[in-house]
This record gives sequence, C-alpha cells and structure tokens, in this order.
Amino acid sequence: MRIFTAVIEKCPDTGFYVGYAPGFTGAHSQAETLDELSRNLEEVIRMLLEDGEPKIEAEFVDTQTVMVA
Repeated sequence: MRIFTAVIEKCPDTGFYVGYAPGFTGAHSQAETLDELSRNLEEVIRMLLEDGEPKIEAEFVDTQTVMVA
C-alpha cells in the first residue's frame, strides 16, 4: 500500500472541492463532496501508477499559518 498526501481547497465560485498530490504531476481532481474527491484522487493516482513509478518532484512537508498585520 502506498500513501500520498493531498492538498484540498474549496473553490468559492463553484463550491467544488479541488485536490492534488504535491509533486505528483497530473494527480489532481475535483468533486462536490470530500468523499467523492477522495475516490477521484485514489483513482487518478492508481491510473498514473499504472504508467510506472512516478518521479515525485517535491515532498509535502507541512502547512503554516502566516499572520500579516
């Protein structure tokens, strides 16, 4: 079993959730619900892995809160 980190945002225009796996080119999707997005991301990552081992261009490290006065 492989584990990939996904970044998830919500589009203010459509209300859809948008997710992508950082550094994994092509691993992105969108959906109306978080459950659907999770399934979509799993499917797209599975399809990308069928083409061989991906070249991960970056590694997810963390999120930070930045305060600006």
